[in-house]
Parts: sequence; C-alpha cells; structure tokens
Amino acid sequence: MTHLFEPLQLRDVTLANRIGMSPMCQYSAMDGVPQDWHFVHYGSRAAGGVGLMILEATAVVPEGRISPGDLGLWHDGQIEPLARIARFAQDQGCVPAVQLAHAGRKASVGLGWQVQRSLEGQEGGWATVAPSALPFGEAYVPPHELDEAGIRRVIAHFVGSARRARAAGFQAVEIHSAHGYLLHQFLSPLSNLRTDAWGGSFENRSRLVREVVGAVRAEWPDRLPLLVRLSATDWVEGGWHADETVELCRILKSLGVDLVDVSTAGLMPTARIPVGPGFQTEFAARVRREADIPAASVGLITSPQQADHIIRSGQADMVFLGRELLRNPLWPLAAAQALGQSTPWPRQYLRAGPAGATGR
Repeated sequence: MTHLFEPLQLRDVTLANRIGMSPMCQYSAMDGVPQDWHFVHYGSRAAGGVGLMILEATAVVPEGRISPGDLGLWHDGQIEPLARIARFAQDQGCVPAVQLAHAGRKASVGLGWQVQRSLEGQEGGWATVAPSALPFGEAYVPPHELDEAGIRRVIAHFVGSARRARAAGFQAVEIHSAHGYLLHQFLSPLSNLRTDAWGGSFENRSRLVREVVGAVRAEWPDRLPLLVRLSATDWVEGGWHADETVELCRILKSLGVDLVDVSTAGLMPTARIPVGPGFQTEFAARVRREADIPAASVGLITSPQQADHIIRSGQADMVFLGRELLRNPLWPLAAAQALGQSTPWPRQYLRAGPAGATGR
C-alpha cells in the first residue's frame, strides 16, 4: 500500500516522498527578483524534507503580478537569483518547481498583509486585463477586455517564462489556472462573458488553458513534469464546477500534464466555502479516479496521520501543505518520525534527529 513517504515518479523526476509545498506568495520581491527572505524561506523548507517545493505565483509579465512584491520570470535578469534557490533545493534532495502565473483582474493590489484593493497609479498600480471587463469586487477597478492579439501575447509570455524556468534549473513547472486568476477567469462563465471563440461553451472557455498547456509542454523538456493547478469549483451557482474540472483534466492528460494540483474557489469574493479539515480532498479523488491522472490534494491538511491516510486510501497521489509548513519548516521530518517511517535528515541537524537517523 502506498504511503506518505514512498517515492513518486513523474517522468524522469523522482520525488523522495508525497509531500509538496504549496505555492504561497511572500510579497517580498523587488521588480520580480527574489531577495534574501526568499532564499531563507525556501531553503528552510527544502532542508525540512519536502519532496516537491513549488515557488509562489511567479508572474509571466509585469502586469500579471498580483502585487508589486510578486516574483517574476519575464526577463533574463530574474533567472540567476531564482537559480540559486533551485540549486540549493536540489542539494537537499528536494525537487524545485515554480508556479507560472498571470493575475488578470486580480492584479495591481497591495501586499498580502495590506487592504486588498486596486492600487492607484501614484501608488505603483497598473492597468489590469481579463476575459471580460468585470471587476473582481467593489474595491477593484474594471479590467480591460483582452483582444485576440492580447490573448496570443499571454500564451507567448507563459512560454517565455517556462524557458527561463528551465534555464534557472527548475525540475517542474506548474501553470496557475486556479484561485480566480487569469486562466481561471477564462474558465468560469461568471467572469468570462465573451461570445467569440474564447467564451461561451466549455470548449471555448477552456481554450486558453489548453493552448497555454500545449505551448508550454512543447517548450518544456519532455523528461520533466508539467503540473496544472485548478480550482475544482467556484462554490457559486452557475460557476465553474467539478464535472467541468474532470472533463478538462481528461484533456490535460492528453496534452502531457503529469499531475493536477486540485484546489477550489478564489473567483468570487461572495463564495460560501464549507471550510474544514481536508475539505477539498474529495475533488482530488474525483480527478484521480475519473480523469485517470495523478492528483494532489490541498487545504487544511495538518497532521501526519491525516496526510498519510489521504495517500493510503488512494484519494490523492500527493498532499500539498501550506500553512503547516509556514508554522513548521521541518514538518516532513517530524511526520516521518510520527508515522514510523525513515527519511534522511540534514547532517547538520542529526543531533536532533531520532535514533538511527541517516544524514543527507
């Protein structure tokens, strides 16, 4: 029976265990470039034993940033600062990945701990884009509706950023199509009111995700895995829903996606979400079972026993942790000890490890 600390093979990449770090914005970059905070933050989690570490939403173009503090991969000068993080992660036996993103109508807001509203020009804000000219909420300005040329530029920006991600040494990329950002905005009929070939039917609404995935897969080395993060439901009547998610995942598998990172929500601030421990795991289980593609579960997974149960019961192939890894960078090492599994510790920490621990 598969368990939390069994390796996972994705193409030519082997993850040491089934624990991943979810992308979590740090809002601490300067012009898209990581700072010392990022190196320490990500380095600590890599040393702490996660099998896969996905760096936060990294914008494919400046106007695709959520905030002025977001990471970016829109020019070559951002490659080496990110490469330093990727190299250190690999030295710790951790697979480094980066999430490529465009925030669409949710862009140009303050840092995560500030009031979330559209920034004025004098505050460093910029114009936003979306499938339709609908603002995210009352505190957000209406975005500009993308035309055909603008959509084609978005696809090209994802491809260019994937090329830079490889140059930086990342072993996987994740395309962010969740949480109400641009690709998710195209998927949902609540935010996509277009009547052209990019809106209306499921086929048209999912077209941008499919074309971005296809273009990135053609650029990304065949031996390296490609991930997609999806919100399985908007939790709003008439929005994107789980049946459409499963249908899309079947297509994504045929396009060369290796794992779907299954989350929910983020499109509408009015959504009523039944939050609770493991509340999103059922959606990962459906994707895994009905689309026959590896899936990761996220959302209030906190204990080693809970995480291990998700894997052992076949609900997901991986668990991605967020808040727990903020609270405790060494969570994977503690989880292995709690579950009676062996995992190598950093040699520098062996004096604190369990009896018989090996170093790396």
